[in-house]
Amino acid sequence: MATTVNNAFSEFMKNFVRLDSDRNDLAKKSKNNLITEIEKFPEDSIFFKLYPGLASIDYGSYSRKTKIRELDDIDIMVVLDAEGNYREPLYGGGYSIHLRNWGTRQDAIVNPGTNVVNSIKIVNTFKEYLKGVSAYEKADVKRNQEAATLKLKTYEWVYDIVPCFQTAPIDGKTFFLIPNGSGNWKPTDPRIDKERTTTINGKQQVSVLDMIRIMKYWTKRRTAATMGSYFLECMILNYYDSFGTTSSSYIDVELPNVFAYVYQQIHNALNDPKGFQGDLNCLTLDERNSIQERARLDYNRAKEARQLETDGKQKESIEKWGEIFGSNFPSYTE
Repeated sequence: MATTVNNAFSEFMKNFVRLDSDRNDLAKKSKNNLITEIEKFPEDSIFFKLYPGLASIDYGSYSRKTKIRELDDIDIMVVLDAEGNYREPLYGGGYSIHLRNWGTRQDAIVNPGTNVVNSIKIVNTFKEYLKGVSAYEKADVKRNQEAATLKLKTYEWVYDIVPCFQTAPIDGKTFFLIPNGSGNWKPTDPRIDKERTTTINGKQQVSVLDMIRIMKYWTKRRTAATMGSYFLECMILNYYDSFGTTSSSYIDVELPNVFAYVYQQIHNALNDPKGFQGDLNCLTLDERNSIQERARLDYNRAKEARQLETDGKQKESIEKWGEIFGSNFPSYTE
């Protein structure tokens, strides 16, 4: 229940959009415990050495602080020591990784009769070792075969654990190779996304993190076709990084502009800011049309809600915002 539009958005963000702070604190502790368990895995003839000084990297929306409730998964990249391996580019993109020296613990994870390191075998090895960690309920492999998943006994979230290798520096820069789901490897670097998100957020008065979160809630309502989380993040970041874009400090003031931007951009290509994935816009024409129409409708509703607030009609404005965000948006109270 809220008396003003500002109160309504504050309650909505706290109770339905942002992660619950207590669960978030538990998740951080749980994640650190998991990394400690992985670091205890035996360096025997099957498992792998971890990269010295960089055992893991957080990635995904949880790492970038753009995840919304309920907290359902946490992504972790576990960095392995390449032990002399080398990479070769593949036709069509991605890389193969090759053993330089036989007689290492990685001999067992190559394709038969070759020195090509099979990423699916590494993911499966992680799965087998994770089964032995007593604090967790179930270890499995994701359907796309790019990560091992670990379900906890006590908490509601699961972990997506992605084994990776850090490349040798080129002009002082490195990146990471992660499984591509078919046995080879694809490049990524979550450090770029994290730094970009932090930088753009710091340039604006409004919390860009909150604008990403509320737009994720908006697409999650499925009143139109759903956009992928990372694609939507990059779109919102592009808006707030656009030349001449300056924000207010209020979410409701920003929303009409963001809806308009989604309307204008949803049919366009959106290139991966890291430079690895190409066009992130994989939506079909029907999906793009569906999202565009919903953005148009909610842009008009948002403009109407803003005008009602300007006219001093807090109740009517709050009700109009509820048409956009659904029954969880607070109701007006005297």
